[in-house]
Amino acid sequence: MKILIVDDHTVIHQGLERILGDEFEGATFGKARHSQQALDLVSHEHWDVVVLDVDLPGRGGLDVLKLIRTERPKLPVIMFSMHSEEQFAVRSLKAGASGYVAKDAASDQLVEAIRKAIRGGRYVSPALAEKLATDLSRDRLSAPHDILSDREFEVMRMIAAGKSTTAMADILSLSVKTVSTYRTRILEKLQLETTAELIRYAIDHGLDR
Repeated sequence: MKILIVDDHTVIHQGLERILGDEFEGATFGKARHSQQALDLVSHEHWDVVVLDVDLPGRGGLDVLKLIRTERPKLPVIMFSMHSEEQFAVRSLKAGASGYVAKDAASDQLVEAIRKAIRGGRYVSPALAEKLATDLSRDRLSAPHDILSDREFEVMRMIAAGKSTTAMADILSLSVKTVSTYRTRILEKLQLETTAELIRYAIDHGLDR
């Protein structure tokens, strides 16, 4: 089995190789620390599964996921993130991920997600499955921020975390003007007027973590 790990932290690569190496005998690993390196490896080599961090320098994990789906539509991709499932799991699954596992989850969840993905299935944690079932049973209406694009959602979270426009532009490899345009669109879609209101909205909906 060949597993591609996409994360910009060396300690994550080392930890995942140890955990997954113990579970999948004979597995070999590829490493990518940014989006372009990941896309190059996906294009030129065969992989059985990709473990992809949501937060990457420059182009984010959700963007990379969509490009992988275009390049290799049948390649299983497990999103692996420091963010809670409430923030990114549904977006990831809608974008074509085979599963979403939080970095603070037990390691056996990631192993289970990979096993299910390589069999052609999709992994949802028990907690997320229960939440989705509860939402459906209550006929829950979509939250206002559900209409944001993935990039707008990223920018909103960064604003809520207190990042400056310049810092966001640097992280996302965008111009300051483009980031400002995203901010304007977010305010319009959420029917808010100020950054302070946006930050309050994010906190109230648990999107600042």
